[in-house]
Amino acid sequence: MKEDSMKYKNIVKATFIERPNRFIANCKIGDTVETVHVKNTGRCRELLKKGAVVYLEKSDNPNRKTKYDLISVYKKDILFNMDSQIPNKVFKEALENKIINLEGFEGELFIKSESTYGNSRFDFYVESKEHKAYIEIKGVTLEEEGIAMFPDAPTLRGIKHINELVKAHKDGYEAYIIFIIQFKGAKYFTPNPVHDDFINALKKARENGVNILAFDCDITKNEIKASKKIDVKI
Repeated sequence: MKEDSMKYKNIVKATFIERPNRFIANCKIGDTVETVHVKNTGRCRELLKKGAVVYLEKSDNPNRKTKYDLISVYKKDILFNMDSQIPNKVFKEALENKIINLEGFEGELFIKSESTYGNSRFDFYVESKEHKAYIEIKGVTLEEEGIAMFPDAPTLRGIKHINELVKAHKDGYEAYIIFIIQFKGAKYFTPNPVHDDFINALKKARENGVNILAFDCDITKNEIKASKKIDVKI
């Protein structure tokens, strides 16, 4: 077992006020309003609403312009992690700890982050004695009526990666798109129905042998860990 690493330090509870741009937000800690860094450049409009309870991580770098990073937010009674840098780390830790298992990949695994293939740089290249795979990870924070969805905005880059995974599979590699659900309790995962181009790319990928998986996570104010596989409906 690898040591758990997906823990945040120096967590502070705050109240969300507003988001002047996609990089920063104003939050209230006690009686003080702080400008904080938002670790997700997506829209997240359904999450970051005035008055929402949020958790911030205080930086240990005294030279930073912002003292805090916005890590997570409550939507009703569900805590959403919205750190867009964390899904890759969650996947890697879960793969090393056998929480996530890739079919046929047994024994010691070689895991390489940021691996180039064709015209794309995939999040991971994983190799076992018998198999080789390229893997793309997508973090999911969009939820409607208990259903996890992706994307929350058009993603030409995401579609490009999907098409490149199809090529990689045709060239003899295993190929995976793995959605890390950054909240607990999703009924299932489905592509966002308002983005037909992404849906069509995902359907084509599945028809051409690309594995599409989704995992939800256990989330607290200072930790996120992959939990279990949930259904994917396309």
